[in-house]
Amino acid sequence: MKIQSVTKELSLKRSVDSGTDEQRIVVQHIIQTVQSQGDDALRTYTKQFDGAELESLQVTQEEIDEAYSEFPEQMIKVIKEARDNIFTFHQKQLRETWTYTDSNGSVLGQKMTPLDSAGVYVPGGTAAYPSSVLMNVMPAKVAGVERIVMVSPPGPDGRLPAGVLVAAEIAGVQEIYKVGGAQAIAALAYGTESIKPVDKITGPGNIYVALAKREVFGDVDIDMIAGPSEIAVLADESARPAEIAADLLSQAEHDTRASSVLVTPSRTLAEETAAEVEKQLAGLPREAIARQAIDSYGAIYVTKNMKEAVGVINQLAPEHLEVMTENAMDIVEDIRHAGAIFVGRFSSEPIGDYFAGPNHVLPTNGTARFSSPLNVDDFMKKSSLIMYSEQAFRENAEKVAAFARLEGLEAHARAVEIRKENDQ
Repeated sequence: MKIQSVTKELSLKRSVDSGTDEQRIVVQHIIQTVQSQGDDALRTYTKQFDGAELESLQVTQEEIDEAYSEFPEQMIKVIKEARDNIFTFHQKQLRETWTYTDSNGSVLGQKMTPLDSAGVYVPGGTAAYPSSVLMNVMPAKVAGVERIVMVSPPGPDGRLPAGVLVAAEIAGVQEIYKVGGAQAIAALAYGTESIKPVDKITGPGNIYVALAKREVFGDVDIDMIAGPSEIAVLADESARPAEIAADLLSQAEHDTRASSVLVTPSRTLAEETAAEVEKQLAGLPREAIARQAIDSYGAIYVTKNMKEAVGVINQLAPEHLEVMTENAMDIVEDIRHAGAIFVGRFSSEPIGDYFAGPNHVLPTNGTARFSSPLNVDDFMKKSSLIMYSEQAFRENAEKVAAFARLEGLEAHARAVEIRKENDQ
């Protein structure tokens, strides 16, 4: 890994893959075709892109039972425990409707209402992601969303991975469809004969899924357009180079564009970690991917002191941040920008990915400066409550009418004044 001193401008930002003109045209065509042809279009695209011919798009209980029968019992227990951890954490985020009565007798407040429905996209292909199921479904469950729909591309055999089906059943998903890609996003947004539309779509996917989410945003809500994975480790001489290297590689193996960064005031730690990264790269099953990510987007920054190191972290605003220092919690107080903060040597990033409870759907590409992890609020709406008292109305009607006329909105002013006139 490259070891370098800090410069004035640092960033983990990489150009977000907004797709080519050709890809955008393909996605737009797919969406339009699904809107006009419904289930027929979904079957056609599933055969074209996934090699699967489907009679029924919806997963049956028989398929779920079969997945259970072939899935390791121990992993079923692990997934259930992870679900419970995620549910417990997100339950603490739940906010209730609130009101207060002003001194003039007016009742003001905020009404919290869960979305009616949400769609969860779970990637397919060569890998299965049960953790994505749990992280997207459980906050919606806690929020009180009544209808949660999961879509995922099938394999050529027309089946979804056993782990994904088991996780969906454990999470309480009642509608599961074997469809992926841009066509799945279109179905969730606009509906087909089999799939009723939803109000919000969450979950990661390839470039076609990302472009489709961009296209349908506004007709439905989406969670985010996520960029490549990122990890930054803030460490001092008390940290262990082998453990830092392992954590840096845990993200590098995701994607050739993943970013792995160490920030430290210790040059010795920097050099030892760089050597460990090289040592541990050898023999990784995804060595080629991880090596390209490390070579292209990996870095070790050596700072003058810990204060400067914290400043670098806030400048980077990483998706995942590990703080591996003495008095780590004291340092956390100065961290302003990070999607998730892992404190201490036993809080390795994969602990958060799978099991601890906080959500692993996190802001990337510097957006941790202004956005948050997927959470219960993402599946709820807030409505303002205004029940103005007669006393308040009489005290403030003329002020409201004056404000309306200041903006040239006479009808607004009259809507207030007519109530005063009718009471005279």
